[in-house]
Amino acid sequence: MSEHLLFLTGKLAEKQLNSILNKMQPSFTYTVHQLGLKVAALMTADMIGRRLTETFGADRIIVPGRCRGDLDALSVQLGVPVVRGPEELKDLPQYFGKAAQKPDLSHYQVKIFAEIVDAPNVSVAEVLNRAYYYKKQGADVIDIGCLPSTPFPQMEAMIQALKQEGFTVSIDSLDAQDLLRGGKAGADYMLSLHEGTLWIADEVAATPILIPERHEDLASLDRAIQIMQAKQRPFIVDPILDPVHFGFTQSIVRYHDVRKKHPDVEMMMGVGNITELTHADTAGMNALLLGICSELSINSILATQVSRHACRAIKEADLARRILFAAKQQDTLPKHIDPGLMALHETAPFPYTLTEIEELAEQISDPSYRIQTSDEGLHIFNRDGLHTATDPFALFPKLQVEKDGGHAFYLGVELARAEIAWQLGKRFTQDQALLWGCATDHAEQTVDLHSFKPAGTTLQKP
Repeated sequence: MSEHLLFLTGKLAEKQLNSILNKMQPSFTYTVHQLGLKVAALMTADMIGRRLTETFGADRIIVPGRCRGDLDALSVQLGVPVVRGPEELKDLPQYFGKAAQKPDLSHYQVKIFAEIVDAPNVSVAEVLNRAYYYKKQGADVIDIGCLPSTPFPQMEAMIQALKQEGFTVSIDSLDAQDLLRGGKAGADYMLSLHEGTLWIADEVAATPILIPERHEDLASLDRAIQIMQAKQRPFIVDPILDPVHFGFTQSIVRYHDVRKKHPDVEMMMGVGNITELTHADTAGMNALLLGICSELSINSILATQVSRHACRAIKEADLARRILFAAKQQDTLPKHIDPGLMALHETAPFPYTLTEIEELAEQISDPSYRIQTSDEGLHIFNRDGLHTATDPFALFPKLQVEKDGGHAFYLGVELARAEIAWQLGKRFTQDQALLWGCATDHAEQTVDLHSFKPAGTTLQKP
């Protein structure tokens, strides 16, 4: 027996909701009930509790995605589970399809080593602050980066302070004495040893990351691997990722060759040579690099956040490793798993066509302005008409808000957001901040627009 759903909506959206459900040809039966208010997004749990007198035999009640209030309490009151649907009606097919089954992103395979590149010049207290920040961004290991020919008297205190706070620590240097000191101070990993410095691994318990003795000398890396295997010591291999135009493609080939020759060794990729040294948005780089790691079973990366354009690199790598792990587990493409790496664009930026917006505008009988976007541009409408443009300044003379500063300010902010969304191909939702995925650390701002917005504007779309 199929599930029967009750969809609650408002006057303006009722026709469109029925049309979308009819086209879906769903496996469930349904009832659409108009709750007696014009704009569905203004619906609240308390309002539903007061107005809904019949549940129409529903097994589940679907309310608009922007419905506010305690739905758990409402479910108890009505005796039927009440859940929020998508924020946009046009997303109902996706909501009831595969995308509704959100993948579990709590698991991952790749460890993130987050490097503090200038550690000799930083106090112990500041390193602890950075470590906690990097951990919040997703780091598993805090990498203490040494600097050539730079005294590092606080190294031991730094490592011990991190260990006391529960961090896993690596020491990062090509100087043998730095590595020896770091290992003796309690570092868990050493970056990096080669065939000529393997003796350090005999002096300390830290797990070494092995690199070729000379940049492309994979034979020396093979010999170092054999030595560590003979000693039955754990180790990680890093064939070294080179920057673009300085051996990048060939270095990818090296990773492939090492994995083919040593199918079971643990490997690391230092992704910073790409994210730091390429002036392009890093989210896509991290997605691609973590995809390579997923295919080659590279289970550690070394990430940095030095350049300002790479200031979210660890956070992006964290999400990328989770998305790639979920895709690999499900044997699917890394699509429609999580939108957090699509900061600039979205898969469905414009849910409504101009024709559909025109149909909606014809139903409006109040002076409140609604703002929407489509492929054609920006659209603002109320009972007095619909106006379309690609430049918000072209709309200003038609809005008649010259004498109302608060109203003009509000419409200016919303139209500016709409223009940015239209230009980039992002989803615009009136009265909500644009979503930038993991490209920002700042929480989405929520402002009580009622505190300054005058009559004649609307706080939600239908």
